[in-house]
Amino acid sequence: MNNITILIVDDESRMRKLIKDFLIKKDYKILEAENGEEALEIFEKNANQINLVLLDVMMPKLDGWSVLRRIRNTSNVPVIMLTARGEEQDELFGFELGVDEYISKPFSPKILVARVEALLKRAMGNKNNVENYGGIEIDTDGRTVRVDNKPVEMSLREYELLKYLVDNSKIALSREKILNNVWNYDFYGDSRTIDSHIKKIRHKLGKKGKYIETIRGIGYKFEVKE
Repeated sequence: MNNITILIVDDESRMRKLIKDFLIKKDYKILEAENGEEALEIFEKNANQINLVLLDVMMPKLDGWSVLRRIRNTSNVPVIMLTARGEEQDELFGFELGVDEYISKPFSPKILVARVEALLKRAMGNKNNVENYGGIEIDTDGRTVRVDNKPVEMSLREYELLKYLVDNSKIALSREKILNNVWNYDFYGDSRTIDSHIKKIRHKLGKKGKYIETIRGIGYKFEVKE
């Protein structure tokens, strides 16, 4: 993966160096920023080359949440948030803003690298297929979604959740099952994060958001209904 560029944003130089040392062993190209303002400057100049962002929450000048909001205005690049707080509400807030992964400090650098590789693999899948679900077109090669031929911007997590729902069309899926299959690791938090993602997906799908049905006491089901 020597063509992959990762932006590391953290105000602690020691932390940036630790992460960088492990990532360059995998031949990733690394860009660094020590605060939110610098991160946005670097991202805007290199947006077409950056494949993933590792973003600290607590930083001077501009915090991680503000940086994420600005990035999501123009890009769906995968973002992993790093935080020392580890509060459940912080995680929910991050998912609301479009975070793809969330890792609390302190963490194992090897685990971080594994998360980075897994996220990049999902984001840059090599399938070549476009499927239509009642006017919702999902391109699994480009990881894009179109509704009635109009592009719909989605974060990687939103895309994966929608794809999981349509792949299991007409099947009632529990929140626990969704977490296990979409988040791909044990999630110690409130299942409300799924509800918030579903709400955003429905909004983005417009009238076709009705295809995602709430199954009381269970979870959700995707079914095309005219």
